[in-house]
Amino acid sequence: MTSISLPEPGLRRATATLNAAVRSWFVVTFLGQLIFAFAVAAFYGLTAARGDLHRWTIIGGWKTGDLAGNLSIATHLATAFIVMASGCLQFIPRLRNSHPRFHRWNGRLYLTAGLTLSAAGVYMTWFRSRIGDLSQHVGSTLNAVLIWLFAVIAIRYAIRRDIAAHRRWALRFFVVLSASFFIRLMLFLIFAIAGRPVGLDPTTFTGWLPTTLTYAQYLLPLGVLELYLHAQRRPGAIRRFVAAGVVFAMTLATVAGVFIVTAANWLPDFRKGFDFRTPVAVTISSTMERRGIEAAVRQYHALRAARPANYNFDEVELNSLGYRLLRNKQVPEAIRIFQLNAEAYPKSSDVYDSLGEASWKAGDNVQAIAYYEKAVQLDPKNYNALAMLEKVRAR
Repeated sequence: MTSISLPEPGLRRATATLNAAVRSWFVVTFLGQLIFAFAVAAFYGLTAARGDLHRWTIIGGWKTGDLAGNLSIATHLATAFIVMASGCLQFIPRLRNSHPRFHRWNGRLYLTAGLTLSAAGVYMTWFRSRIGDLSQHVGSTLNAVLIWLFAVIAIRYAIRRDIAAHRRWALRFFVVLSASFFIRLMLFLIFAIAGRPVGLDPTTFTGWLPTTLTYAQYLLPLGVLELYLHAQRRPGAIRRFVAAGVVFAMTLATVAGVFIVTAANWLPDFRKGFDFRTPVAVTISSTMERRGIEAAVRQYHALRAARPANYNFDEVELNSLGYRLLRNKQVPEAIRIFQLNAEAYPKSSDVYDSLGEASWKAGDNVQAIAYYEKAVQLDPKNYNALAMLEKVRAR
């Protein structure tokens, strides 16, 4: 007679705890990625629809005449939305079991979008990015290589109908593909704990922190996933309780990170996307291209004096335009636009911070120091201006 040994109560509790931890992390991540996805769609999609492309600051921003670079950015953003909106749907068991056809087609869409997203990301990293260093570029490329490798292995197991192995590799694919989501949570969480930006040069985004996070954004979540999969494969109450504790800790960190990034970044982006006033920067940018910078300045003054309700005169308008001009190496024009912004918002620390950066790039260190000092005077917690003051004075 063959006896069947049932799991001990401790193992059952450990298994239930581990499953609860994983479900909690999944729900938080799913909601966080949906918020991220809709923030991307609202900001980049709606600003593009209004022709407000000067606000696109991602990886060098939109540049007139740079077809390949602009296409890579547009592709990256479009596929990022698809990846974040469709990815978590692949791992909902009830949806997978009740709608297998949807699961297969959504999986193909998710896979295709993920591979396209990573390819565009590699192009932007090596040919478009003006920030970061070689170690960060290598780390980002390694992330893309893992995405491609895990995708191929997941597909192979799906073709072989080895569903258990397919799901394990699909989970690995999901984790490494979500790196850009995780790095935002990590960065903002560290800044919140430190009380200020630390560990980086704000103008070049180099330093120990961004370099570490370039690798941690996919290796840390991947390590936690491997711990979970190991605990699943090898029964043991202690092993599963430990894995559950690690996953619960990661869940709490994810909750905190999503809350901080949403408040500081995604919610403001969402609001900017749904601001349907005519961007004044678009109007004067067109004038500047046809009639020169001073004609654009005069037009701005005239429009601001008339104060038409349908125009957006927010500080960020001229600031974004100024940085677009800086990226296009139109430094004198950028300085003039930043000066115009300082006239409109004389009590803003950020406008003098921008003037300091533009003056520094123009080679006028004396004027750059003066502007950065003004920025710090207006806001002693402007850590970017403080860091740049130290950097410029050291030259």
